[in-house]
Amino acid sequence: MEKRVRVRYAPSPTGFLHIGNARTAMFNYLFAKHYHGDFVLRIEDTDVERNVEGGEESQLHYLRWLGMEPDESPLKPGKYGPYRQMERLDLYKAVIDELLDRGLAYKCFCTSEELQAEKEAQEAAGIAPMYNRKCAYLTPEEIAEKEAAGLPYVIRLRVPEGKHYTWKDMIRGKINVESKDIGDWVIVKSNGIPTYNFAVVVDDHLMEITHVFRGEEHISNTPKQLMVYEMMGWEAPEYGHMTLIVNEQHKKLSKRDNSIMQYVSQYDEAGYLPEAMFNFMALLGWSPEGTEEIFTKEELIEQFSEKRLSKAPSMFDKHKLAWVNNRYIKKLTLDECAALCIPYLKKAYDCSNISDEWLKQLVALYQEQLSYGQEIVELTEIFFKQSITYNDEAKEVLAWETEAAVLTEFKRQLEMLEEWSVDGLAAAIKQVQVNTGIKGKPLFMGIRVAVTTSLHGPDLKNSILMIGKEETLKRVNQCLNA
Repeated sequence: MEKRVRVRYAPSPTGFLHIGNARTAMFNYLFAKHYHGDFVLRIEDTDVERNVEGGEESQLHYLRWLGMEPDESPLKPGKYGPYRQMERLDLYKAVIDELLDRGLAYKCFCTSEELQAEKEAQEAAGIAPMYNRKCAYLTPEEIAEKEAAGLPYVIRLRVPEGKHYTWKDMIRGKINVESKDIGDWVIVKSNGIPTYNFAVVVDDHLMEITHVFRGEEHISNTPKQLMVYEMMGWEAPEYGHMTLIVNEQHKKLSKRDNSIMQYVSQYDEAGYLPEAMFNFMALLGWSPEGTEEIFTKEELIEQFSEKRLSKAPSMFDKHKLAWVNNRYIKKLTLDECAALCIPYLKKAYDCSNISDEWLKQLVALYQEQLSYGQEIVELTEIFFKQSITYNDEAKEVLAWETEAAVLTEFKRQLEMLEEWSVDGLAAAIKQVQVNTGIKGKPLFMGIRVAVTTSLHGPDLKNSILMIGKEETLKRVNQCLNA
């Protein structure tokens, strides 16, 4: 790369950090860091009616949470600021005035009612809706008269006729759009605030952005932006348009789709690890060269190549995310895993008389199988229940003809047990086998189901140890008296 690479992630503060936007930020970040360039955060806040309180803070917070610290941002300004569009209005005005002076843009006084009527007439005639240029050739006197009358107006760009706008997309290859398919579009709204397609060009030029990775929905915006670059004699950045993220039914990820958590904050709240989220999202539309799928951030930066970005939609696979996160949870120290999980236990259960050490040992039982922090609540429910029930599968095991003998002897051994420890429990279970002659599945499965209500789980002796002698005897008695 000849120039210093400069990319930007430019969210609108109209909501919180969405998975799709986070992936956009990530590919820009990985590209910048791979080429030792700059990752810029710019806030596109011109849609003032839709801006959400806390939206900008959420974007900044969760970018950092994912490990993507911008090199420049509203909180870390460089020489290319300001970094919020509403603070850059004077910069846009200078370009707008030049376009007006050169006749490349014009004021349009058409009302929304007139525009809607024209659109409906064009649709009824089978014509693609496009502005009819009614105001394109007003004389200076007519414009002055309308302004004197206080009529509101927008400013439109005069789209050149007979032009082709072509670019080599970094992901999709050559794309060509003809100007005849684009009507004179609005660059300044009636409230005086520039539109996205105009402001983004001025910003990217003045901030010296060299490459832009964004979603495929922006392909239709690109020719409009290229017009402004050409009119102003500026060099456009290189564009790469990423594919959609789809759900497991291969439908576009929608914010109304409740089958998938949509926002990065939700994964944080559920106890997913940021390093795992970063790893997983990097695989949504990008593929490494080998078969390995677990990478540190540094490894992803080193391996990243825009040439390996996919042209096909990327499926958000919840099961794969759970697998990736589990791999990271397994690598935590027990203290780290306990710090992740114990707050969920304390929120879900009354732990006022339970020590943190006991909770830590409980977490240790499940660390190997945990997919996310909050899952510890569901997995450990049996350790906190005062009253237990057995499902049909468990009742089937308890109905085996061997189980009365196993549980009767197990109860006797527990009552005689002096040392409540793993070794003591191992000896007690061994003695049940010796005294009854029952071994293998009928022995261990029967005890497991009676005490934990489940056919599967972590180490049996450790589970019984954590449940405690009194509660274990209570559960065994419940089964014998059923």
